[in-house]
Amino acid sequence: MSAQPLTQARLANGITVIAVENNAADIVAARCFVRAGGRWEAPAQSGISHLLSAVMTKGTTTLSSADIADRVESTGANMGTDVSADYFVLSLKTVTADFPAMLQLAADLLRSPSFPPDEVQLERQLTLQNIRAQQERPFSLAFQQLRTAMYAGHPYGGSMLGTPETIQTLTPEALHAYHRTYFRPDNMVISLCGRIVREDAIAQIEAIFGNWTAPPAVIPLPPVPTITPQPGCHIIPQDTQQSIVMLGYAAPSVHSTTDYIPLKVINTYLGSGLSSRLFVELREKQGLAYDVSAFYPTRYHQSQFVAYMGTAPENTQIAVDCLHRELKRLCEVVLNPEDLQASKNKLLGQYALGKQTNAEIAQLFGWYQIIDLGVDFDQQFQDAVNAVTLEDLQTIAQRYFTTPYLSIIGPATQVSTVVF
Repeated sequence: MSAQPLTQARLANGITVIAVENNAADIVAARCFVRAGGRWEAPAQSGISHLLSAVMTKGTTTLSSADIADRVESTGANMGTDVSADYFVLSLKTVTADFPAMLQLAADLLRSPSFPPDEVQLERQLTLQNIRAQQERPFSLAFQQLRTAMYAGHPYGGSMLGTPETIQTLTPEALHAYHRTYFRPDNMVISLCGRIVREDAIAQIEAIFGNWTAPPAVIPLPPVPTITPQPGCHIIPQDTQQSIVMLGYAAPSVHSTTDYIPLKVINTYLGSGLSSRLFVELREKQGLAYDVSAFYPTRYHQSQFVAYMGTAPENTQIAVDCLHRELKRLCEVVLNPEDLQASKNKLLGQYALGKQTNAEIAQLFGWYQIIDLGVDFDQQFQDAVNAVTLEDLQTIAQRYFTTPYLSIIGPATQVSTVVF
């Protein structure tokens, strides 16, 4: 990917534009990122980013929901919105000839959403249904319990859906206020990739977005509550067919230049695919797990490293012991060079496969820019993975895999006796 032509520019109103030429198909994909999302939410408005994302495509000051759907579907284009803890994004994909029209529609949605009251009410009800559905899924409950314990008082600790209490209070007026605060050109990154001339693409964005003036008010910085570590065991007794066991460790943000990449390699070694250490040892050899893996989300602020297993209730204690032993082993035993190289190859292979399409490329570079890494991180990531040593992995394991948080869901007779 790094060999393909890329141009980055900053418009007079503050929008950062990233344009990548890829002429493999007559398609253009764009991502319009905004620094908004879960970590910008006040506790009393938890879920407002998700609700705004759901309603943004339902109307503007000049277009109805039906008008918007007709414009997108009549050209065969794709357009949608999404939100995470660290950003909001509007995505579009279209044939090259229709790109200016679809970009204009995206601008209307981003600049002038109307948040129709009936649509807000409908999406509130759908969100409440989704919250109830999450509470019926053991994995979701276990993970929410773990996040709440690890991120007490921090926005990362909550669900992006919000809570039943906060969702009921979110009105169209609240959405308009949130939109006015964060949806402004100096808080945006537009990343596009496809059959385009980079300079022409930037000129199109300038023509469509250039008259959007940033307001004089300073963009409020999201609060960053202090996270006080309080590791411990958290249990929800529930009559389930399997126990969910999760070990969580406080982990560095993506901005940790020395620790983030080695921990990504460890995550690949432990939990990525059918050849990973946890899968082979705990499922294939010992037959303990219905499901077992690990994950390490990329976060702007402090992240978390999680190893988890779904197991038969009678194996709950064994699952806790085995997961803990595998993480502790990394602190005590240096991996062999073959395992390190295999993990590096797998991580870099997955990374390459994740940026094959125009949409994936636009997503990757816009994401790097919106979380303050910059487009150069694409190459820096690959170089840093190749530079990781066996000693790095043990040092990082010893630094972070100390005292874990434990989250368990399962039948009371099995989980209430767990010793940790």
